[in-house]
Amino acid sequence: QVQLIESGGGLVQAGDSLRLSCTASGLTFSKYTMGWFRQSPGKERRFVAGINWGGRKTNYADSVKGRFTVSRDNAKNQVYLQMNNLKPEDTATYYCAADQWGAGSYRSIDYESWGQGTQVTVSS
Repeated sequence: QVQLIESGGGLVQAGDSLRLSCTASGLTFSKYTMGWFRQSPGKERRFVAGINWGGRKTNYADSVKGRFTVSRDNAKNQVYLQMNNLKPEDTATYYCAADQWGAGSYRSIDYESWGQGTQVTVSS
């Protein structure tokens, strides 16, 4: 079955950087658009960044544009989220998600598979 495993979260200070990774198995990775979402306690899960199956098209939430960069390595079945200049409001559980031949949707409902999440905490 499809498995998505996130890693790289942690506790950092404002202004620091983190790189999240998501390793996929059980699917033909190059057929999937990959998305990163985040969720804080009591809030809905929200889109952060997405990258299409070929890696040539990316999109970002306005709140992270210019600070976060999404990339992928289809040979390794991995997608990454480089997060720079982190802010306390970036604190959340971060999830990667897969959408076969997806168009980079902002909607979580359009993604078929999800990882278990990795916690990112940014202190001020």
